[in-house]
Amino acid sequence: MKICVCVKHVPDTAATIQVLGDNGYEDKGIKFVANPYDEFGIEEAVKLAGAKSGEVVVITMGKTEAITTLRSALAMGASRGILIKTENQFHDSATTAKALKAAIEQDGLPDVIFTGKCSVDSEGFQTQYRLAKLLNIPVVSEVTALDFSGDKVVAECEADGGDKKVVQLAMPCVIGATKGLNEPRYPKLPDIMKAKKKEIKELSLADLGLEASTGKIVLEKLELVPERAGAKILEGSVEEQVTELIRILKEDERVI
Repeated sequence: MKICVCVKHVPDTAATIQVLGDNGYEDKGIKFVANPYDEFGIEEAVKLAGAKSGEVVVITMGKTEAITTLRSALAMGASRGILIKTENQFHDSATTAKALKAAIEQDGLPDVIFTGKCSVDSEGFQTQYRLAKLLNIPVVSEVTALDFSGDKVVAECEADGGDKKVVQLAMPCVIGATKGLNEPRYPKLPDIMKAKKKEIKELSLADLGLEASTGKIVLEKLELVPERAGAKILEGSVEEQVTELIRILKEDERVI
């Protein structure tokens, strides 16, 4: 069985971001990691490959530094990696999906493609659906449990209101993983050392027959979330506190 995992190289959520210009940020000195939701996909792929004697290929799109994210995935147990090199900090989901589709087809269509349900930086929630549409294969996201039987996959996934739904898909398919599917492993030192020797193939968008301007969405402006004022303690009777709270929500915060 061949399994592909699409992984995004993202800033650590605890990193301090400094905006540069209208639509960029200072990425020097910032810690980057594998997108946390993608790690659930990596873990599931490695477990599945172990049970099915399969191969796990991890693919990411980003600058040269994104190799560190691929090495992390390789240390978790992936077989080899593919880096689609680009100098842009942001790509819309349409461009990303087209690049991933081209790289996957060039490498050979796998039985299963894992992604995370979203990335923690842009949170577009679209790439897995666009990728599946381009490949003309089924897709399911928010997956918390999986069962593989023959050429079918039964996926349990989160639905609105905390409900669960069960979906059956034919393989090949795209699966968007989320928290609850598994517990991603922490690579041990021997695994980290072995990962340094595993193959990482580098491709450009031109190698895939694509241009950087493939997408239709342009990031116009990037802003930090404004700092909010400190907490305010309401005083007086319960009735007075409720009255003041309603006034604050209506007049100051304008949320009701």
